[in-house]
Amino acid sequence: MSTVRAVIALLMFPGLLYALPAGLFMLGLERKWKARFQGRIGPPVVQAFYDVIKLLSKSPVSRFASDVPFMIGLPLFAIVTTIGALALLPVFSSESGFVGDIIVLVALLEMPPLAYILAGYASRSIYGEVGSTRDAVVTIVSNVPFLAALIAMASASGSMHSAQIATSTPWMVRVPALIAILLCLPMKLRITPFSLANAEQELLAGPLTEFDGPRLALWEMAHALEWSALIGFVVTLAIPYRSASWIVNAAVLVVLSFVLVLLLTLLASSTARLKVSQATGLMWKFGSTVAAIALIVAFFVRGGGL
Repeated sequence: MSTVRAVIALLMFPGLLYALPAGLFMLGLERKWKARFQGRIGPPVVQAFYDVIKLLSKSPVSRFASDVPFMIGLPLFAIVTTIGALALLPVFSSESGFVGDIIVLVALLEMPPLAYILAGYASRSIYGEVGSTRDAVVTIVSNVPFLAALIAMASASGSMHSAQIATSTPWMVRVPALIAILLCLPMKLRITPFSLANAEQELLAGPLTEFDGPRLALWEMAHALEWSALIGFVVTLAIPYRSASWIVNAAVLVVLSFVLVLLLTLLASSTARLKVSQATGLMWKFGSTVAAIALIVAFFVRGGGL
């Protein structure tokens, strides 16, 4: 990837200028559609934009001087790493990436959850600590099938290039691997039935209970970018074909991303929040099983048995 293309990917598409408004719009649509599915009016679609602007205009509550660097640095760290992950998404046909870019991409995607967990412990709040503990458990459980599915796709494609994995993975491996990844997606986005870390009725806002004003606005922006990155990542893995036209590839990413948001909203609006034991049990039972199937099939594909 050339320097110019890297800068465009970071700052324009699929980077910051696309991902931030798209992610906020996804959050707004998720709230609106969820309300409609449940027979309510719901907030306006642009409510997430209003929330960020309102929070940025507020003065934060005074904190211990030692807490401020963590309360500002952690959301900024989540934002920067997510933008880096967005820049590595294999959206266009001409992208070749670099050796092992899928490892860097996944590592960057895992940084925001880590920062989110640390934020709860840095906030000096019992609600934040309990929320962070729950989120840590959910993150570990969801990462096992998530990473196993990616390993299966990388093995079957014979490459560690994200673009090669997206376009060359055989369907007999791609299908179970994508099912496993899709099962993990609601956990990674912390939506119902896996919104354990920020259960308002129990934990107020979970790890973010003590965050306010611009500090909370930074987390809202980080979460919006996380939606764009994770959903975009799933879409690029699901579609093995790339057009010679960058406009077509960009349009496919955008359209399918919002289709996936709709499906996630249907799940969230039709289910109730699970307990930690129920969530982990479901993921071990179904997510890990499907990911194991993908690994087994990939083993036979690489060995020439299929």
